[in-house]
Amino acid sequence: MICVLGAGVSGAAAARLLAGRGERVVVLEGQDGERQRAVAAELAGAGVEVRFGEPVGVPDGASLIVATGWPPHHPLLVAAAAAGVEVIGEVELAWRLRPEGAAPWLALTGTNGKTTAVRMLTAMLAAAGHKALAVGNVGVPVVEAVAGPYDVLAVELSSFQLHRAPSVAPRAAAVLNVAPDHLDWHGSMEEYARAKGEIFVRAGTVVYNADDEWSARLAEPYPGAVGFTLRTPAAGQLGVVEDLLVDRAFTGDPVRTAEELATLDDVRPFAPHNVANALAAAALARAYGVPAEAVRRGLADFVPDPHRIAHVARVAEVDYVDDSKATNPHAAAASLAAYPAIVWVAGGQLKGADVEELVRQAAPRLRGAVLLGADRERIRRALARHAENVPVVEVAGQDTGVMDRVVIEAARLATPGDTVLLAPAGASLDMFTGYPARGEAFARAVHRLAAGEPGHGRGDG
Repeated sequence: MICVLGAGVSGAAAARLLAGRGERVVVLEGQDGERQRAVAAELAGAGVEVRFGEPVGVPDGASLIVATGWPPHHPLLVAAAAAGVEVIGEVELAWRLRPEGAAPWLALTGTNGKTTAVRMLTAMLAAAGHKALAVGNVGVPVVEAVAGPYDVLAVELSSFQLHRAPSVAPRAAAVLNVAPDHLDWHGSMEEYARAKGEIFVRAGTVVYNADDEWSARLAEPYPGAVGFTLRTPAAGQLGVVEDLLVDRAFTGDPVRTAEELATLDDVRPFAPHNVANALAAAALARAYGVPAEAVRRGLADFVPDPHRIAHVARVAEVDYVDDSKATNPHAAAASLAAYPAIVWVAGGQLKGADVEELVRQAAPRLRGAVLLGADRERIRRALARHAENVPVVEVAGQDTGVMDRVVIEAARLATPGDTVLLAPAGASLDMFTGYPARGEAFARAVHRLAAGEPGHGRGDG
């Protein structure tokens, strides 16, 4: 019997695949809600048993456990290790069950930018005429695609997935960046980085961020690793020369020649961290043999996902930008670096992350800050230490209607030429169903401000 932990998207997909192969499958689901019951009913039709309630011990007869996001310190997984029952993830399961001649994987990971980079990569592959699909942490479970009619898979992998993927061997793999995140899950920064580095162990081509300390460190053991940088590239790197993205790694003579891939204007939305995402995607595409012209066409065809440095509106000569996807300090720092004068909207669940360095670096750009959410007090204290002259407004309350008051306060702090930037540096589940709901609430509040609805005028008290 194979035990699958969790009836979420990946867990349900793994259970369906295994049942379709004739395996006896039991899914353990800790939450008992309407959505979970609907999934259980669907899985029952495929012959899968779903058991509700918080599991403690390993179910009798389990020969393999497929864990989709459960932390290693969970009692069931501790018990499985003690009993000698193998625990793998859905990504590892997909790799093991690939049919002969299956599509190769181009994989990437990082603390931030993964989804943007993997979608850029998919667009580049498509522009070169390859039938490609973005899978993994981007939303489509890998197990649903491994037997599909694809030439190549662009695979986004989280640290959770890499923690339990001991045999995955991508054609090429990239680490975009590594900064403190999910430390409550991994236990330490070193273990979190080690999990990220697993993507390199069996990769054909290693791609790393030469501007990121941890990414570069993880690539050190691999001779011939390809770097990408926002500076002028050395031989064996991709980088930026004036307004051009150039390749000095996948050319006939990397020492003497460089090949133009695209221009900075081709990167949308433009921000330094998004240029890095484009370079990482280009390196993976080039490792697969994608020509330079397809890299540029792919960037032109790429449609950015919502809530990633998305311009919402301009009201009274102030720009309002939604980067609700900036759910940790590293992502928020990249967003804050893209604008010269900012009224910062921040707060949420910091997940144990430290915001001191983020605030210290951002302080010269801040014209004001409006804080909301569970951990807003920690950000307020950091602002008091590193940006004592920046006016700060805290908006109390855990209801989603708080965002209207946040936007009103931000508008009062902003002056013409400023950017009101939602870059929370924290997760959203203290107030919203997810970062998209938070971004949508911000955009709605901005549009009400622009329309001059009662209570939303800049001078209303």
